[in-house]
Amino acid sequence: MKKRLWQLKQVADNPEELDMYIYDDIQGDTFDYWTWSMTESETSANYFREQLAKYPDVKQINLYVNSYGGSVYEAMAIRSQLLRHSAKVIAIVDGFACSAASFILTGCDEVKMYSNTMQMIHNMWDVVAGNANQLRKAADDLDKLMEGNRQAYLEKSGGKISEEELIELLDNETWLTAQECLDYGLADEVIAEEADLTEAKQLLQKANKTLEQQLSYSRALSAQIKQLSQKPKEAEPKPDPKPIPNDNNDPEPQENKTKNLFMALFVNKEED
Repeated sequence: MKKRLWQLKQVADNPEELDMYIYDDIQGDTFDYWTWSMTESETSANYFREQLAKYPDVKQINLYVNSYGGSVYEAMAIRSQLLRHSAKVIAIVDGFACSAASFILTGCDEVKMYSNTMQMIHNMWDVVAGNANQLRKAADDLDKLMEGNRQAYLEKSGGKISEEELIELLDNETWLTAQECLDYGLADEVIAEEADLTEAKQLLQKANKTLEQQLSYSRALSAQIKQLSQKPKEAEPKPDPKPIPNDNNDPEPQENKTKNLFMALFVNKEED
């Protein structure tokens, strides 16, 4: 069973506060090609909306984050939901807040980071297939989407970072320390204590594995599409390999002759 990303519970000693945990990847519903069935995600914006609606009167939401990111499509809607909610949203980075997870942080009123935690920001990417025009359009679409994406970071920074500086950070797929996030306005406080990053490291390893799987699936799908689009060719008979000539009157096999010739050349080389 998939580990739940969002864990919503009211704080025992304060029913006006709500704890939330982002401790896994962010994704929508997925289709399982192995079982040929749809899997409902507990990490989607829709699931988040349903759960958040159960607590309309809370005054403060504590959002604990340790995630390498996921779908920016889902993250955009989650961020908007946090902005609309009347509660004060305080995010605490427990490990990594990467990619789409860092985007969600821009919708929080306050972002606190332990001194050894990090954010990672980069440009959006996608896996596409098609002709040359479609590929060019996909790149243009990503550029357009990033224009809106950057505004979220710029608004959160409060003027501490220019758009030119942000573009450079995004282009370089930059890891930011807690102090750097504070300097850029992407965090509001650095907690002097250090967080346990054991689970964060495991998430990063999982991120690498997941990316490899996605690329593998994409290559396999492309190969299948290419194979289906090609007309099968009739198999041509392969010519029989020519036998190595050998004099029937010569008792020494041809392979021994070759070996002896090689050894003779090797000895002569050593003697030179």
